[in-house]
Amino acid sequence: MRPLEDYLIIDFSQFLSGPSASLRLADMGARVIKIERLGVGDICRTLYTSNLIMNGESSVFHAINRNKESFEVDLKNDEDCEMVRELLKKADVMIHNFRPGVMKRLGFDYQSVIALNPSIVYGEISGYGNEGEWKNKPGQDLLLQSVTGLTSLTGNADSGPVAMGLSIIDMLAGAHLAQGLLACLYRKAIKGEGGFVQVSMMESAYDFQFETITTFMNDGGQLPERSKKNNANAYLGAPYGIYQTENGYLALAMGSIPQLGSLLACDRLLDFTAIEEAFDKRDEIKTILANHLLTETTEKWLSILEPADIWCADVLNWNALMEHEGFKVLNMIQQVEMIDGYRYETTRCPIRIDGELLTSPKGSPKLGQDNQKIIKEFILQHTIANA
Repeated sequence: MRPLEDYLIIDFSQFLSGPSASLRLADMGARVIKIERLGVGDICRTLYTSNLIMNGESSVFHAINRNKESFEVDLKNDEDCEMVRELLKKADVMIHNFRPGVMKRLGFDYQSVIALNPSIVYGEISGYGNEGEWKNKPGQDLLLQSVTGLTSLTGNADSGPVAMGLSIIDMLAGAHLAQGLLACLYRKAIKGEGGFVQVSMMESAYDFQFETITTFMNDGGQLPERSKKNNANAYLGAPYGIYQTENGYLALAMGSIPQLGSLLACDRLLDFTAIEEAFDKRDEIKTILANHLLTETTEKWLSILEPADIWCADVLNWNALMEHEGFKVLNMIQQVEMIDGYRYETTRCPIRIDGELLTSPKGSPKLGQDNQKIIKEFILQHTIANA
């Protein structure tokens, strides 16, 4: 039995952040019902992150909404809203990620929902919180990366601001929401109390940078300086970075510069014996190292460095990674199937519990596919009971 079996999650959220939280709860055994807009559904169904259309919809929707049910309603219709209220009366958790004020207008804000179900755990994600002049700005990942300083950490010194190649703030906010919801579900199990969990993407973005921001605040407000070559962390000295080799790339983490010089037969590195030079002369060292590593293959360098316990790695693309035994042994890929028989491959939950892989064969839902089942199970029972 999975830890959250018999828990019911009502999820109003769209795009990535909220649905990533409910996905994690579904992986742990919870039943997740997506509340989707009549005729449109989760906007992520048509938010194309690539030109790949899977079974008529966006690939990202299928990735993040597997193992869920879809309840298609018109929240401007009183009868549909009443059906949703019946679901909320029986729910353990409700999730949304609308801008401040939207759920209150619809009648599903925290105060309205706890009036229906005092023990519910209510979770919401906003872009910038519920106060201040930014509260109504769109909570979009690239915009949050940009305003929170994250884009000043990636790329070389002359690269200008560089965004990460993932919707990282969305995923972090979803992870933080899931953590808060799980904490409140634990309290609910012990004390029977509900809770109100609030996460903003902005706060998640700041928390993501807790190491670097702590350094900044305690270093006289000195802004981070990326190295001019092979930057991988603005606060770490040489050799930290990714370097081109004769036939590919090599990642090098922290290490002694003279030791690297000796192992790699790069005599010019032997002169940098003082620890502080890894920072003070970072660009000079990285230039020497970069030029030297071009002279041999990645495999040759790894055969020298790995036996010496130097922190290094090959740099793989997804094709190479998925052919590697180190990846295959993890069984990270699962195949899921939609109600119409369409099958696709996707990742599984990365968590194991009691040795069990948290997989599920259930793919993403078609819009409104579960309406009749949900109405029969939750709405008609209530109607009959009160007849």
